[in-house]
Amino acid sequence: MVQKVGQFVFMLHSHLPYYRMAGMWPFGEECLYECMEETYVPLLNMISELYDEGIKAKLTVGITPILAEQLNDPHLQHGFIEYLDARIKAVSEDLERYPDPEVAHSQHLKYLAKYYFDWYNRIKDLFINKFNRDLISGFRKFQDLGCIEITTSGATHGFSPLLATDTNLNAQFKVGSDTTKKLFGKKAKGCWLPECAYRQGYEYIGKDGKKHWRPAVEVTLQNNDIEYFFTESHVIEGGNSIGNRRNIGVYGNIEYIPLPKREATGYDTYSAYWLPDAQVAVMGRNDRAGFQVWSAADGYPGDGCYREFHRKDCNSGMHYWRITSSTTDLGDKMLYDPVLAMNQVNSNSDHYTNLIYHLLNDYKKANNREGLVMVSFDTELYGHWWFEGIEFIKQVIKKLNQHVPEVEMMTAGEYLKAHPPVEAIQIPESSWGQGGHFWVWQNHLTEWMWPIIHATEKRIIDIVSKFETIPSDKLMHRALNQLAREELLLQSSDWPFLITTWQAKDYATDRFREHVERFETIADMIEAGYIDEEKLVAIESIDNCFADIDYRVYSSIEEGLIPQQSTKLAPLYEGRVEQFAAINKK
Repeated sequence: MVQKVGQFVFMLHSHLPYYRMAGMWPFGEECLYECMEETYVPLLNMISELYDEGIKAKLTVGITPILAEQLNDPHLQHGFIEYLDARIKAVSEDLERYPDPEVAHSQHLKYLAKYYFDWYNRIKDLFINKFNRDLISGFRKFQDLGCIEITTSGATHGFSPLLATDTNLNAQFKVGSDTTKKLFGKKAKGCWLPECAYRQGYEYIGKDGKKHWRPAVEVTLQNNDIEYFFTESHVIEGGNSIGNRRNIGVYGNIEYIPLPKREATGYDTYSAYWLPDAQVAVMGRNDRAGFQVWSAADGYPGDGCYREFHRKDCNSGMHYWRITSSTTDLGDKMLYDPVLAMNQVNSNSDHYTNLIYHLLNDYKKANNREGLVMVSFDTELYGHWWFEGIEFIKQVIKKLNQHVPEVEMMTAGEYLKAHPPVEAIQIPESSWGQGGHFWVWQNHLTEWMWPIIHATEKRIIDIVSKFETIPSDKLMHRALNQLAREELLLQSSDWPFLITTWQAKDYATDRFREHVERFETIADMIEAGYIDEEKLVAIESIDNCFADIDYRVYSSIEEGLIPQQSTKLAPLYEGRVEQFAAINKK
């Protein structure tokens, strides 16, 4: 019998902003279509191909509710086919213009044009004929077959720690959890905290002048039957935050003040842990295994053989070049060679498979027990940013299954069921962002946004309090539900992120203001007691996500009390309910 050295959890977090009917290029629906073409369709097909070979991928696949809603939207499904047709037409024109005696290496360019012509046609065939234009049903199928585990998130990826009210925090995760259950057929056990952003419970002075206790984020998760989430390695281990050595964008002249270095905690990421305030578990990303992929300097995606993301053909937009080296100017890049790139994938997947084995084997030797290596990445890294990345994942899974039986690949939920935590730890306020804290989402470029968000939080609670019973006026009922949608959409963490990083500053500013304006338009109509149906229909036609939303999710939760208290209490949590109640009675 093979002696196990430990368990490996590979987590993919899939998220994009709400792009539906909000522009096309360079920001808008085309961003979604690119990720569908390069990441989501190939990922689903890879899982399917592994299953046909007798291998269950055992991936943990997070799909945020707002992304799932878009993948399930007929308008966007149709738009994706139109996008593919446009790409096929563009590359067909390249096939006609090459070879060109006036262009260097034009025979190789023709070869690459044929490569992309076949690529786009294959993606279109998979989407239409294999997956019936329905990626959600495809992921659900392989979830039900035990190949993957689907996790949820906040409905629109709202930045949890900076929301001012537990009512709004609960709405994010309740709508998110309900949406995942509706689309995938079962309630998700795990979630991705948006931006890995965590907040502890804290004491505050209420308007009544008395002390109150605001529960930690995990209490809201437990109230929505969420059993675990993920975090960065520095959150568990202490020391320097990973954010200090990650470049997430162009910061211009913004001053960055790092957090003080934390002392080492004595904990490591080779186990999962309970949180102290609710029976919710947390897993930390393995620093070494994660760094090997995402490091700009040392990670696999930066190899010179791989496709260059930033240089495109000026006519067709095709990616005909490879990275060559990190110091090579875009104009000097060498032409891409798919065969050479696939050979490098084979080498990198060999290395990664060995790395995972040795991390776990070394841990077992040192501690006389099996350990966990959990890695988590943005799904869009694979395929979209790192074109060869989906093939890398496939080869890692195959090689672990066929050649390294000592490593047990499991989904996150499977791991926690087989290896429940034995310790509870307190983790600090944190995120994946630079400095490991909240600066990326709350700084002098974005500080103007948060008073607006907090004002809409209070306003929707005040409005909903007047409609505890669903109104008989169907138009008013529709307006209340649309108000709830706009509240969720304006809270998206994508808007401050894109402003801070300057990736799409003007676009993100406009999008945020548009959702605020729609929220205020509807709120004004509700408070006036008259709904302009034409205006409402126009807004509904654009922001149609979460069709089954119930505006009463914003019924006020008394801050400091535990809503919908679960009977599943972690040992360190016992007695806290009475403590909160006593504080609020004073």
